Amino acid sequence: MSTRNHGEDVPVRRIDRILAFMSLGLLVLAIGCFLAIIIGTATGMQHDDFARGLWPAVGTTVYIAPIVAFVLLATVLIMTFVRRARANGGR
Repeated sequence: MSTRNHGEDVPVRRIDRILAFMSLGLLVLAIGCFLAIIIGTATGMQHDDFARGLWPAVGTTVYIAPIVAFVLLATVLIMTFVRRARANGGR
């Protein structure tokens, strides 16, 4: 049996919430950009049309945003594990 009370959990810090919501926001942005590319292709846009305007940024976002979101989520998890280990080590 554990002697630890469930009411004594480590509180969630503001930076953890910010990083978690940034990660979620980047994933939603990447999915939106992916859907925009699918819709653009389905409406008959040619390959040359995707090389102009905002489309290069949309295409780059699809590749970069999920990686950054994963790194942010991993950072939140590592920070949480370290903080809990320090809190449990002091008891």
